[in-house]
Amino acid sequence: MPWTERDNALHHEFKFENFRRAFAFMTEVAFAAEKMDHHPDWSNVYDTVQIKLNSHDAGNTVTDRDRKLAERIDGIFARYA
Repeated sequence: MPWTERDNALHHEFKFENFRRAFAFMTEVAFAAEKMDHHPDWSNVYDTVQIKLNSHDAGNTVTDRDRKLAERIDGIFARYA
């Protein structure tokens, strides 16, 4: 399922085989986001990670920075799928 754009944000839900894989994914995303100085709004319940991206400093809208982080997150997820 691709990222969806609604309510001035990019949204995606990622499913994993278990909590450990979901948490490992989140750890990698955290390092990538920190490197880009762009941090997701996210949540995790067991095997599901929900991510919302928008740029607070751009008036809470979707920017190229959000799209670049989304692409990076997709690349990380590909290693877990």
